[in-house]
Amino acid sequence: MRALQAEGVKTIFGYPGGSIMPVYDALYDYTRGQKKCFDHILVRHEQGATHAAEGYARVSGQVGVALVTSGPGVTNTLTGVADAMLDSTPIVVIAGQVPIGALGTDAFQEVDLVGVSQPISKWSYQIRHAEDVAWAVSRAFYIARTGRPGPVVLDFAKNAQVEEIDWEPCKVDFVRSYVPYPKLDAEAVRQAAELINHAKKPLALVGQGVELGNAHQELVRFLEKADIPAGRTMLGLSALPSTHPLNVGMLGMHGNYAPNLKEQECDVLIAIGMRFSDRVTGNLKTYAKQAKIIHLDIDRSEIDKCVKTDVAVVADCKESLPAITALLEKADHQAWRDSFKPLMEKERTKVIEPAIHPKEGPLLMGEVVHAVAEQAPDNAILVTDVGQNQLFATRYFKYHHKRSICTSGGLGTMGYGMPAAIGATFAAPERTVCCFMGDGGFQMCIEELGTIMEQKAPVKMILMNNHYLGNVRQWQDMFWLRRKSFTKMMNPDYAMIARGYGIPYQAVTERQDLAAAISQMLSTDGPFILECAIMEEDNVLPMTPPGMDIDKMMLEI
Repeated sequence: MRALQAEGVKTIFGYPGGSIMPVYDALYDYTRGQKKCFDHILVRHEQGATHAAEGYARVSGQVGVALVTSGPGVTNTLTGVADAMLDSTPIVVIAGQVPIGALGTDAFQEVDLVGVSQPISKWSYQIRHAEDVAWAVSRAFYIARTGRPGPVVLDFAKNAQVEEIDWEPCKVDFVRSYVPYPKLDAEAVRQAAELINHAKKPLALVGQGVELGNAHQELVRFLEKADIPAGRTMLGLSALPSTHPLNVGMLGMHGNYAPNLKEQECDVLIAIGMRFSDRVTGNLKTYAKQAKIIHLDIDRSEIDKCVKTDVAVVADCKESLPAITALLEKADHQAWRDSFKPLMEKERTKVIEPAIHPKEGPLLMGEVVHAVAEQAPDNAILVTDVGQNQLFATRYFKYHHKRSICTSGGLGTMGYGMPAAIGATFAAPERTVCCFMGDGGFQMCIEELGTIMEQKAPVKMILMNNHYLGNVRQWQDMFWLRRKSFTKMMNPDYAMIARGYGIPYQAVTERQDLAAAISQMLSTDGPFILECAIMEEDNVLPMTPPGMDIDKMMLEI
């Protein structure tokens, strides 16, 4: 408890069990009375603890903490650990373990946690003796939060939990061979600035690294001085406000038409804190072959991993962006920026307007997201599950403030939404949290309604119910001869479920009732479930088919 205090921990998401019981016994005194310094949130499933810790970390910028027991308790967290690793989210998972004398005996609820978690974590370590606790906890938080953030797993043997030693604080701020903040290369900065200064058609790709590096202002100064249009990755959507004139939309398979096509036309492409995911690049053999590539990233292993770069600036973007900006000439790329407008208009006419302002028929996901975004406060946080709900929500929500999106990007974890939204409410209790889910993802984490009930967590849950695993169904229709193999879902009565948890609920089946229901949801104190009956075969567009060139986007099916 003292080691966690020293790291500034305020909130812990957890689930007790036999091998972590000594820690929970100590936690008892630190969550009540004069000694209170932590809020412990009892989740209903250990996977929920890690996703809640992720949501907390993404919104607060601090390290999220999950506390669980050994065996199935900690193996249930591994999906969340992998999710955090792929999305560079700083969390620390502390798990109980059998005593070291029982290791290797197949003792009750024993599992080789270090062995199974090492490939999917930034660091994994087994605490075998009490004298290691202060050092291990401090090192865990240092590794999780510095450089490119990520998850750390501590395997806490039960004997170490009950041994007694004199408390000696420990502060780890250096790990041999670990260089979280590479030294900025002045020559690389000069080369990058020179390429940008000579560019006629520059395009920036803005990723989550800007959010993680708190480099929002540095990004704006860079873009405005060089007059560079900027596309954003899904995880980088709130790194640049939706309303900024240089914002040209979202990148990727279901991103916006203009930036995806212009990636294949630009002469200098500047990737900032993004990893060239396959969902952004499409076919790598044809991706941006005409452009000089500048890659700004804190993680050297990302350089040339997917896309060959001409200039690599390996550093924290909060340091590299202003260094490059200082060498830039004030530019005017009005003609280049204007060339995006016909493509934007084409998408608006063919895709966006029909999606958010349909004239007839059942409700569409796009119009539900747009309607919520129109009424939500400017500082609202978008949380999504995974699937069509995620793709529609990220496309049609509005981002006015930093750290305004929580979604599972790299792993694509169904069941992420609801627990991540719980974590977001504890990270920013003053902000409205809107969580969009499909009926599939909602049922994967439905037990966390118990956590929301107990904590009165003010999550505004928008359940977009189309009785399908919608994204898989769309792919089956497009690429598998409409053979809908096990994607149709029989769903429960969500009104009865909401009533069982004591959570206010409203169902919308008619378009004319949508705005009033959203107003009721947003004005209700505490949690709320808004179920919207969605057209069963609503499709996310535009779309670049998997493995195709990124500019081969389909505006219709």
